[in-house]
Amino acid sequence: MSDKLWGGRFTGKAAEWVDEFGASIGFDYHLAAEDLEGSLAHVKMLGHQGIISQADADEITTGLHSLEEDLAAGKIEFSVANEDIHLNMEALLTKKIGPVAGKLHTGRSRNDQVATDFHLWVKHRLPAVKEAITELQATLLSLAEEHAGTIMPGYTHMQHAQPISYGHYLLAYFEMFQRDFERFEFNEKHTDKLPLGAAALAGTTFPIDREMVAEDLNFTDIYHNSLDAVSDRDFALEFLSNASILMVHLSRMAEELILWGTYEFNYIELSDNFSTGSSIMPQKKNADFAELVRGKSGHVFGSLMGLLTVMKGLPLAYNKDMQEDKAATFAVMDTILASIKVFTGMVSTMTVHKERMAAATKDDFSNATELADYLATKGLPFRQAHAVVGELVLKGIQEGKTLNEMSLAELQAADSHIEDDVYAELESEQAVNRRTSLGGTAVVNVLNEVNRGKSILAGHSL
Repeated sequence: MSDKLWGGRFTGKAAEWVDEFGASIGFDYHLAAEDLEGSLAHVKMLGHQGIISQADADEITTGLHSLEEDLAAGKIEFSVANEDIHLNMEALLTKKIGPVAGKLHTGRSRNDQVATDFHLWVKHRLPAVKEAITELQATLLSLAEEHAGTIMPGYTHMQHAQPISYGHYLLAYFEMFQRDFERFEFNEKHTDKLPLGAAALAGTTFPIDREMVAEDLNFTDIYHNSLDAVSDRDFALEFLSNASILMVHLSRMAEELILWGTYEFNYIELSDNFSTGSSIMPQKKNADFAELVRGKSGHVFGSLMGLLTVMKGLPLAYNKDMQEDKAATFAVMDTILASIKVFTGMVSTMTVHKERMAAATKDDFSNATELADYLATKGLPFRQAHAVVGELVLKGIQEGKTLNEMSLAELQAADSHIEDDVYAELESEQAVNRRTSLGGTAVVNVLNEVNRGKSILAGHSL
């Protein structure tokens, strides 16, 4: 007979390397605290329901608490021979209290046990993700308020488009991260469901009380289908999907920080704490941490694609393939928490070169739309106004002049509707502050949106 806890019907013994291939303890040791937490709630219920004697339940409970102390003290050594966190903990418990430990597994399977552990693990950590996002948003709000009147070029296709407020730019990322916050908040709803009690796939014949266990473990909902309970990993897929979208946002902003910190742009400078130097070029100040955040997005995206691929063809209910769900999730959780923290540090300590940003809007043609709008307000159809300004831009490129530098006579030669009041309209600050439509870049809008953002953060549930 096999020496495995499940080995009653087996006569063969696998080679050590085969055991190592099948074992998950190399990563699911991360679930140790959650495994003990779930077991404590389960054994309490078993004793309460009279499924095992109260004396046995008490003895098991004492043993589990002792294991919690050992875990906290770093005294537990996990064994590949016991495959996973569940069998490791059962073996350790048996070593402490003897055969009575075997009664703990009454009415449950490793299938619903691992699902419960995994739910608990994600459930315990989602608040930290939301808190980190909130801290980053608060940093962006503070900067947006400070730079509501800082003028910079707005881009489309990486070409100067129209002048905007730098505060307005920062608020765009505030909105992205708010959607991220809401996605993780919704993720909590699907994570906050108890699988325990589904047993292997069909439920159990023992008179268990799942509501009692849910209350002890602070779950607000219970899976109502045993097949779904043990085979569902949507909550993990949602987490990885949300993490991927979050990393898209971080990576996009990282790209701009890297670009805007170059000699050619010089819009911002990252602090020394979030930069590195070169081993050969003394003058270098590299945006390595922004680059790392940008690069780590690939690992997060790959983890999502990996789990989607694992799950896409699995028949109900549990399959060993699902063992692949946890390692990626554990790593992604660490990645996004570290990335958000680094990003908050980078943004809060960077230097913004306001004069350089504003200057970049003075020697370009990003005020061309202002002139077209000006002509439209004078009665010229916008398409005709667009054509007139396009010709003036071409003239300016050919002669090395901006629209502001052209004489009134030159401008009027293109269209007689232009008067001497046009020059005020062509100023970058005026271009920004005229855009008062809801969601526009005007300074007054930015300040209103900062106040709105503060109200949003005050309502965050953490």
